[in-house]
Amino acid sequence: MSCEKLAGCPFFNDQLADSPAMTAMLKKKYCQSDGNFRNCARYLVAGKLGSAAVPRDLYPNMCERAREILGL
Repeated sequence: MSCEKLAGCPFFNDQLADSPAMTAMLKKKYCQSDGNFRNCARYLVAGKLGSAAVPRDLYPNMCERAREILGL
């Protein structure tokens, strides 16, 4: 099951792609794998604070930064 937020996700839709190889790896790991999207930093912030609160430069693997944003 892929992430339900793919359609509107700037990361998934290549609006943040600095490194295509790294981006492809992160998409496979976080966006398109069975349920792993729940560990995506962007998904976590959007789920708690709404999509507008997700920084544009937040990558799926930046969970520590997501915890800081969420005050955890």
